[in-house]
Amino acid sequence: MPSATEILYEIGLGSQIVGVTHECNYPEAAKSKPRVINSSFDASTMSSKEIDDKIVELFSNGKDIYFINDEILKELKPDLIVAQGICEVCSPFTKEIKRAISILGYNPKVIVLDPHNISDILDNISEIATNIGKIKEGKNLVKLLESKMNRINKITRLNNKDNLPRIVCLEWLDPFFTAGHWVPEMVEIAGGINGLSKSKEQSRRASIEEIKKFDPDKIILMPCGFNIDRTIKEYKNNNTTLNNKNQEWSNLRAIKNNELYVVDAGSYFSKPGPRTITGIEILAKIISPNEFEHITIPENSFSKLILR
Repeated sequence: MPSATEILYEIGLGSQIVGVTHECNYPEAAKSKPRVINSSFDASTMSSKEIDDKIVELFSNGKDIYFINDEILKELKPDLIVAQGICEVCSPFTKEIKRAISILGYNPKVIVLDPHNISDILDNISEIATNIGKIKEGKNLVKLLESKMNRINKITRLNNKDNLPRIVCLEWLDPFFTAGHWVPEMVEIAGGINGLSKSKEQSRRASIEEIKKFDPDKIILMPCGFNIDRTIKEYKNNNTTLNNKNQEWSNLRAIKNNELYVVDAGSYFSKPGPRTITGIEILAKIISPNEFEHITIPENSFSKLILR
């Protein structure tokens, strides 16, 4: 899984990674590793609606979203497989793990990560580090990430809790999906009131009526796995639910006040790894730009959409 690949590189084990998934694109060196897992369809040019329809079709017909390259896997002979149990759509799931072991013909060590909040993500780092004999490196990475969160917390604790901005994070655009799992907690740490979803809960479909009722001060678009350019293109697509011609959408407080933002979801929000903490810093800059003016975040990690 991509987040595990990032963790392994961060604690100095990049050279021992023998295979990755098609989504493992960070750091740059990961792109040169053999791909053991690939998607069963090319989503690169598909709209949100088309991708959603394809996923529903595959699930309905009992077909696979991901497939394993048998020959590459056999050749690599891994000692350890790091997999995930959080979402069948986001990354290879339990079924693929069983198939991989069947292909190999032996039982490698398997770590299944199932994070649902920030604490789980940090625990996953420690778990991987412990299993590969890099306990010190794991502790140092966790300590660094905790210090970044504490820096944000010190500022947000001083804010008036009766006047915090209301935030809606959308993990999919057509249909609407609210961002769940660790994202609600990220919003709260960054100084906002998260709407429509709670920490540890799965992402779920949401209606324009729900969003209208909450009437957020800011809306943040973070389609799962999308970068900023792709999200903006999706937003501007006339066939999407987020078309500005939709009167209910246009009348939301956030839209009327030009408080619509796009983030690099694929790098900082969708994958539960070390860069999730950078995602908190990005949210802090969006939610309270003056208070967090001194915080440095990666270039092109978010963009404010000019609606008028």
